[in-house]
Amino acid sequence: MRVLVVGGAGYIGSHMCKLLAEFGHEVVVCDNLSTGHQEAVRWGQLIHCQLSDTVALTRLFSRSSFDAVMHFAASSIVSDSLTDPLRYYRNNVSDTICLLQAMNEHGIDKFVFSSTAAVYGQPKQDVIDETHICLPITPYGKSKLFVEQILNDLTHAHRLRAVSLRYFNAAGADFGGEIGESHDPETHLIPRVLRMAAGDPIKFGIFGTDYATPDGTCIRDFVHVNDLCAAHLRALEFLGRHSGFHAFNLGNGRGYSVRQIVSAAEEVLGRKLNIPEYDRRSGDPSILVASSEKAQSGLDWVPQYPDIRQIIESAWKWHSHPQF
Repeated sequence: MRVLVVGGAGYIGSHMCKLLAEFGHEVVVCDNLSTGHQEAVRWGQLIHCQLSDTVALTRLFSRSSFDAVMHFAASSIVSDSLTDPLRYYRNNVSDTICLLQAMNEHGIDKFVFSSTAAVYGQPKQDVIDETHICLPITPYGKSKLFVEQILNDLTHAHRLRAVSLRYFNAAGADFGGEIGESHDPETHLIPRVLRMAAGDPIKFGIFGTDYATPDGTCIRDFVHVNDLCAAHLRALEFLGRHSGFHAFNLGNGRGYSVRQIVSAAEEVLGRKLNIPEYDRRSGDPSILVASSEKAQSGLDWVPQYPDIRQIIESAWKWHSHPQF
């Protein structure tokens, strides 16, 4: 297949491009490089394009024929969405509409969308499946849910087939160390721990030690980036057999506490880390874990790298010798 990867210069998008190329697919990357890295585009041609530039989008789709589009481009820092919601609705919703309009005009009917567990809002139970009510509490989560609702409408009004993949916590890096997670600012737990360990001037601490969990710290579900990409590949195959809109959770189905993450990082590094502790942050649930049973049955997807130490080892290979 010839696949357009929107946001293919970013963390998950670049890993997706590598996997697509390894499976023999032809890759074209569309990215404005606002948060992505040109150095990460090693598999496929890079087209520098802003999704809001409808003239450029029309030119891109007119010159190239695509079998499917994968969409990873989005503003994704939850706290930023609270202070600048307009940017999140513009980038995540309006720009996606421009992309979908161009796809519709050029007859492209397969769309894989990078979504998030933030569409669920405050969890009603510790383990979340796709039947959980979607009541997002941040503009980021709302923007992703809006797009899912648009996709559902389009699958009824047009011939679009769409899969939305709701990530929990993407983590880890390419095992060869060629690409990895490189955000500025960095907000994710594992890279913050490892960047601090690597000597970066990054502040990190444990927020809350009195949660209703075995060790008092929050528990989250971490899934290796390569497993996420494998699910996207399965989603492409799924769209060849199924019409309509479909949403799947992607997670390991088990959780690790913040203390367990720190301990696993210390094991990988072979040394103790001095981590300060602070009061809770408002809005952090005690436990947030995915049920991925629907993805396992519907996509025939099972995580291959569920061990947290292996996830951290792959991330450390990158953070100890980053390429960009």
